[in-house]
Amino acid sequence: MNRSTLTHLARIVAGSFCLSAQLICHAQSAPTNLWTLRLPPYNADASPAIAPDGTIYQATFTGYLLAVTPQGKVKWTFRINSEIKSSPAIADDGTIYFGARDRIFYAVTPHGKLKWNFPTGAWIDSSPAIGTDGTVYFGSWDNHFYALKPNGSKKWVFATSNIVVSSPAIGKDGTIYFGSHDKKFYALKPDGKLLWSFLTGGQIISSTAIAADGTVYFTSLDGNLYALRPDGSERWRLHTGSARESSPVLDESGNLYLSGRTSCISVGSDGKIRWEKYSPIPLDETPAVAANGLIYFSVPWQILAAINPDGTEQWRVTLVTTLANSPVIGRDGTVYACDGNRLYAINSTNGLAPPAKSSWPMFRANARHTGRVQSVN
Repeated sequence: MNRSTLTHLARIVAGSFCLSAQLICHAQSAPTNLWTLRLPPYNADASPAIAPDGTIYQATFTGYLLAVTPQGKVKWTFRINSEIKSSPAIADDGTIYFGARDRIFYAVTPHGKLKWNFPTGAWIDSSPAIGTDGTVYFGSWDNHFYALKPNGSKKWVFATSNIVVSSPAIGKDGTIYFGSHDKKFYALKPDGKLLWSFLTGGQIISSTAIAADGTVYFTSLDGNLYALRPDGSERWRLHTGSARESSPVLDESGNLYLSGRTSCISVGSDGKIRWEKYSPIPLDETPAVAANGLIYFSVPWQILAAINPDGTEQWRVTLVTTLANSPVIGRDGTVYACDGNRLYAINSTNGLAPPAKSSWPMFRANARHTGRVQSVN
């Protein structure tokens, strides 16, 4: 079923639209749509990233990187002649990194100018991670995993036996984790040497989440959610039946949340399912956890829902089309979400809630998308 058909069905289900706000508000404490920005020329698969100054960076599948003010105005656009699926990541100095399907990895200044680019042998769908020393890590469809210095020169390259679309994660000790289509989950030392690998029963396309104690969580297309110790030994695995792109996130108590084949799922740190919310269609978007305990999920049809930690729903907004990527939470609690055609800034009348003080509260760990485990102290 294509996107236009899904959208038509969703409109039938949702009913009439609130055209002035471009969304419908439901539930106990209706959220506020601060603004909506229509993306030129539409089709965004990447998740937005937020810089410390509040600038939102949104990449589109039609080759645009947009810089958007906190008020929803476009500051500048950076154009390439290729699709962008990789979500941007923002370095300490404000440089924006992303990969594209022209086989090139890009570094763009905060003013929208090309800083440098680095060619690889195939598409780059992997979203980059940024180490504390500024090293940039990403995978490519050319079966290699790359580490680049902040000046764009190659630091090292690690070869796998299949394509790498999984986005890397960086642990407290600098260990880099990622999965590959070769069904292996890898842990590399900061110098690019293999620390260990773990074989699963399916390709690994999602990102990793890292707990405060170093436990590494990831999913595989074999339908399992895995929990590994930092030494690569298995703590547990849970067969959810899901074979999707959604990555797990964690709340302040260490509980996991992810979207699945037919449900939104919460799993305890012991590997037992806490609750599930049924979905009539598969879900790929990674949820985000706020400091007030709310978990923001994309659910059918066209809905961004705020779910309480016990699985009950607090509120929802119905967008013009279904979310195409993972929501991100700003420092002031504003939720930024993209349905592929529009970027939304949403807040709740219950008050502002920044990201949860957990090690991995959202896609790529934080609003800058650095892919580094967060301090919970």
